[in-house]
Amino acid sequence: MANRKRIGILFNFSPKWMGGVVYVLNAIKVLNFLEDGDKPVVFVFYNPNLQRFVDEIDYPYLQKISWPYPSVYKQFLKSLLTRKNTFVHDIITQYKLDTVFPLHDFPVRSALDCKLISWYADLQHLHYPHFFSAAKRFERYLRVQFILKNSDHLVVSSNAVKADFQRFFEIPKGMHIEIYHFVSIIDHFPQHSKAEMTLKYNLPENYFIICNQFHKHKNHKVALDAMAHLKKKGIRIHLVLTGKLPEDDKSAYLEELRKIISENKLEDQIVFLGILPRDAQLSIMNHATAVIQPSLFEGWSTVIEDAIALQKPVVSSNLAVNVEQLNDKGYYFSPLDFEELASVLTHTNFNDIPLPMYESYESRVKRAAKTLHKILTA
Repeated sequence: MANRKRIGILFNFSPKWMGGVVYVLNAIKVLNFLEDGDKPVVFVFYNPNLQRFVDEIDYPYLQKISWPYPSVYKQFLKSLLTRKNTFVHDIITQYKLDTVFPLHDFPVRSALDCKLISWYADLQHLHYPHFFSAAKRFERYLRVQFILKNSDHLVVSSNAVKADFQRFFEIPKGMHIEIYHFVSIIDHFPQHSKAEMTLKYNLPENYFIICNQFHKHKNHKVALDAMAHLKKKGIRIHLVLTGKLPEDDKSAYLEELRKIISENKLEDQIVFLGILPRDAQLSIMNHATAVIQPSLFEGWSTVIEDAIALQKPVVSSNLAVNVEQLNDKGYYFSPLDFEELASVLTHTNFNDIPLPMYESYESRVKRAAKTLHKILTA
């Protein structure tokens, strides 16, 4: 292991933000698809709140280190006073790291001989500012400004996000923006039969599925409106919904969805399953007619990646990032046009789509591994 690159992975997200959690887990797991000689030693510095996720990582050159991440505000102040990036200074010097990723906080430019790679998921707050509080928008703005000022390497998940950075910010000449197309890692492909899952979760015979948390930008509303529209025409479709519900049971968005369901008497056409074990969710997705991804905004969709890995058709909002992800394999609709979505759902014969729809899982994952390896070690 002496000649292997030493990569520090910062794992300090809220367990509630599954997008960040899954991103880091997959970034480590994808390295398994490198040739053994190229595999770096990975030191994952994790917040103890994320222990259960760290326990599931299987990688041959992995060191798991529970790390006492301090307050962001105190560390910013300490970094400014000492003129060194105290978020990572001790980690780098103690473990002799070649690279640290993904780093969000750059209060000052580090003088250490270590490649510090920032990552930013998306700039949703600039497209839909009303989805964020003023304080959260300001925090995001400052974080991006510090990254652009004090970092040389920024990883984003899509050309769409890179274009947003170039549109909204002045990019310093020395900044390298790298695109890493996140891919889903399927530890165990679904083995459960349709009959087994139907019985266990009381599923209809045929159904579409949406696997998103219940945030407003995930846009479940357009799917419910499409179902109501079709019902008025005498066409019934069934929808399975998975994902975390808002913590506030009386959230305005959840109330809006409930109202659509109640007024149109859609209760018997919808199955709410909430958060599921990953193998169960993948199995239910695998037996769906198609996956619906109706979002108003995405940086790069984990749900679409799962569908691609399973060779499932995706009916997707026509966001630039979704088209970048699916290319000509997607079935698109305007995210605000429920009639267009209804038409796609009822006029597409999903059962006759030739398989495989997409590039093979093995090929996609190996390419992603090589891309990430180059970003981390070049």
